[in-house]
Amino acid sequence: MSNAVYQKVTDSIIAQLEKGAIPWVKPWRADSTADKNFISQKPYQGINTLILGMAGFTSPAWATYKQWQEKGVQVKKGEKATEIVFFKQVTKESVNDSGDTESNRFAVLKTYFVFNAEQTDIKIMPSVEPSEPFNPIPAIESKIKETGAIINHGGDAAFYMPSSDSIQLPNPSAFDSDSHYYATAFHELAHWTGAKHRLDRQLDKGRYGNPAYAFEELVAEISAAFLCADYKIQGDLRHAGYIESWLKACRDDNKAIFKAAALAQKAADFIKNEGALSIDESLAA
Repeated sequence: MSNAVYQKVTDSIIAQLEKGAIPWVKPWRADSTADKNFISQKPYQGINTLILGMAGFTSPAWATYKQWQEKGVQVKKGEKATEIVFFKQVTKESVNDSGDTESNRFAVLKTYFVFNAEQTDIKIMPSVEPSEPFNPIPAIESKIKETGAIINHGGDAAFYMPSSDSIQLPNPSAFDSDSHYYATAFHELAHWTGAKHRLDRQLDKGRYGNPAYAFEELVAEISAAFLCADYKIQGDLRHAGYIESWLKACRDDNKAIFKAAALAQKAADFIKNEGALSIDESLAA
């Protein structure tokens, strides 16, 4: 891929950034493998998706001890519950200096404990529906396989987990299109390249909401955009919600976009196993 094309892709992303942050796009649906409450059938969201996804069970069905009991199901003796969280909206009334009553709403973090269906004596395990048809693109499938990355499928979240050096993706059939699946896979593979024993982008410095985290997200997005252009697929920008915080860093450092583009190309080249940079690597120093 020539420098001109890389620059064109980068310029198009800058143009989107300058329009302001837009809502985050999640180009997949919660399929039958997503962890959900057995009673309400509602998929868990946010941090709970990650907590339950790392619990190590294959069944997607969860419920509290009381909920299982109400269904005539008993949790097996000695089983340990998994703690998850939710934010409860609370309204507090107060009297201001003028004597008027004011209502203030705020969120309070609550925790509760759930057990997976596999931890119970349930007779018929909740079934997982068969996947919808997915049309793989051979060239991309081959390239992803060649990276040697560990990719697990299922659930309702996409992320790279440094602790296990593995990638989690929803099932391909859960995505709005084949292109969205591959764009998301490229994004997470870009994060995967940042591991210390690969390109070492010091991923441990990133924490949700801080500049280092937002910058890494941008690197991954640009890298995914490069790869999508290479393979001629259309994938939406996934992490636009991080743009506003990243733009501040960009304005503070007018070389930031060039650093991000250089790091993104290096990640794309690593995935493609080309090894050579067509953008001055010194910009990423």
